[in-house]
Amino acid sequence: MKETKADLILHPVRMKVLHTLSSGRRKTVQQIAEKLPEVPQATLYRHLKKLLDGKIIEVVEENQVRGTVEKVYALPKNNEVVSRDEVLKAGPDEHLDYFIKFMANVLMDFESYIRQTHYDFQKDMASFRTATLYASDEEYSEFIKKYVELITPLLHNEETPDRKKRTVTNILTTHHNIEEGNKDDERPDG
Repeated sequence: MKETKADLILHPVRMKVLHTLSSGRRKTVQQIAEKLPEVPQATLYRHLKKLLDGKIIEVVEENQVRGTVEKVYALPKNNEVVSRDEVLKAGPDEHLDYFIKFMANVLMDFESYIRQTHYDFQKDMASFRTATLYASDEEYSEFIKKYVELITPLLHNEETPDRKKRTVTNILTTHHNIEEGNKDDERPDG
């Protein structure tokens, strides 16, 4: 069975690779490996090939270095890895499968944080929580717009001695009011 794009990206190593290339970053294998020292080189090459074959990443430059060709990788210009159409066509079981893989990656990232020798929730400003909001569609849309405006500039920052890696995970869901009825019957088959 052929892997979907979501299956391709929702793998712990491949998600880490994609993170190193996010926000328009361009990196060689060596630069990616430096960011992911826990990933063996052979494993990294195998996952880069899967991402290339799936057209999730692309080679944007090739440089001659000491008799070999060094490739520079990046996300495609239209870096929508899983299209909105693909998400809308997915059925409940596919969404649940994608979500489980996503949560496994969140869990691995959190475990990586707490397994560090020196982690400090207060000093690191770390937390995990769920907040329940009651908002109209207009209020919620405005909230999302402001959130995107706040986070977008930080997504373009490079790592520096005074900038630590910080992970922000979002899961946005809406629970429909009882009077709206059960809309499951209206969902197109995915």
